[in-house]
Amino acid sequence: MTFDDLERLAGCSLDPAARAAFQAYADLVTRWTQRINLVSRSTLDTLWSRHIADSAQLFPLAPPSARRFADLGSGGGFPGIVLAILARQHRPEARFALVESDQRKATFLREAVRVTGVAAEILCARAEHVAPLAAEVVSARALSALPELLGLVHRHLAPNGVALLPKGAGSQAEVDAARSSWAFDVEEFPSQTSPDARLLRLQHLSRRTGSSTST
Repeated sequence: MTFDDLERLAGCSLDPAARAAFQAYADLVTRWTQRINLVSRSTLDTLWSRHIADSAQLFPLAPPSARRFADLGSGGGFPGIVLAILARQHRPEARFALVESDQRKATFLREAVRVTGVAAEILCARAEHVAPLAAEVVSARALSALPELLGLVHRHLAPNGVALLPKGAGSQAEVDAARSSWAFDVEEFPSQTSPDARLLRLQHLSRRTGSSTST
C-alpha cells in the first residue's frame, strides 16, 4: 500500500503534512496495539490496507458541504482519525467528535489527535449517553449490526445528514432486518479493500411508526 494508493481510495491528494500525519498515526497504532487491543495483532502487517485505506475510502462519500462529523465507537480511530487527517487538508473547517467508551482507547485517541494535529474532540462515554451531536456525517465501523446501530446513528445525525457505515458480506441481510424498524434511503458501494465488503450511505433515516426501537 503506497500513498498513491491511499490518494486513489480517498479521492484526493495528500500533501507532505498529511503523509507525515498518516505515518505518525500508523506508528502510534502499532506501538499501542502491543499494550491494548486497538486492532488485532494479526492484522498489523496489513494495517495500511485493512484499516487505514479501508477507512479512507469513506471520505469521498461524505457530502462536500459537511463540516460536523461524528464517529461512534471510534476505537483505534477507524475511520474517525483517518477522515480527520484527510479533512485537515481538504476541509479545514470540519470538526470531528470521536465517541469511545473504553477509557484506554479514549486515551489513545487523545494522543492520536495530538500527534496528527487534527481538529477532533474525544468523548469518553457510550454513544447512547452522549448528548445528541447533530452531525452532518455519522460514521461507525464494526460497532454493531445495523438494526441496533441505527438507533445510535439517529440520535447523533442532523436532519438531512448522512451515515457512512462499512459493512461485511452480510450487509444486505442487515439492511433487510433494519427496515422492520427504520425507514431510510440507502446507497451501496463496493469496498475497494475487501471484495465481500460494502460501504453503505444512508439518508432520510426515521423510525417506523409503532417501532419499539429505543436509544
